[in-house]
Amino acid sequence: MKAAVDLLVERLNGLMPRHGIVLGSGLGSLVNEVRDAVRIPYSDLPGFPLSGVSGHAGEIVAGYLGRTPVIMLAGRMHYYEHGDANAMRKPIEVLMGLGVKSLILTNAAGSLREDMAPGSVMQITDHINFSGKNPLIGEPSDGRFVGMTSAYDAELQAAMRAAAEAEGVPLAQGVYMWFSGPSFETPAEIRMARILGADAVGMSTVPEVILARFYGLRVAAASVITNYGAGMTGGELSHEETKDMAPIGGKRLAIILKRMIGGGNDIE
Repeated sequence: MKAAVDLLVERLNGLMPRHGIVLGSGLGSLVNEVRDAVRIPYSDLPGFPLSGVSGHAGEIVAGYLGRTPVIMLAGRMHYYEHGDANAMRKPIEVLMGLGVKSLILTNAAGSLREDMAPGSVMQITDHINFSGKNPLIGEPSDGRFVGMTSAYDAELQAAMRAAAEAEGVPLAQGVYMWFSGPSFETPAEIRMARILGADAVGMSTVPEVILARFYGLRVAAASVITNYGAGMTGGELSHEETKDMAPIGGKRLAIILKRMIGGGNDIE
């Protein structure tokens, strides 16, 4: 971690980000909102994972979102790429080492609700780890017993809702269920997920929430809805659909986050 943190401190030239943001599939356009941006490829950072998923740039972008210093991870490593739920540990550990206090996670997800159409934005209020995988398996310290009752920070959630309301952007709320991927869910799995209380499904984010809480970071998260779940429309799902639809909801999420973080709100 130290080598990556030292390199970032040097490249950031005095910038001290308050918030970290992880950008999901098709959501990389938010980096265009960053003023005085410094871009650092993951390949320059010792130990950083390189994502092989199209739609993930694989770079750090740091600068100012509005008046607030931020650091963005444009791209993530997924469990399904190498079977490692701990894949994002190094980047999150490095953010903590830089002094980041809160982490905002974004993803592209499938809706399980007819009233939450593609292009919508859903604030994640809780999650279901259906994969059964956990990034803290093998962690030797007692820190591995992380409480998840308040995994999603109440103050950050309130700030996100207030920003959406101020900007007039509809913001749904719901529970996100993590499937390991990379294949999409079956119609039977979608019916099961709805019975269990999920509102959206996806292939990321939950390991990062667990890791962020392990490192003491406050967490908020949002899904951009790119499709309805399998069997809800009769059509087949594809990653191309995800990449095509994500920028639509991504623009709405960018408006919310810019107001939430960059609008001078006193949130840490």
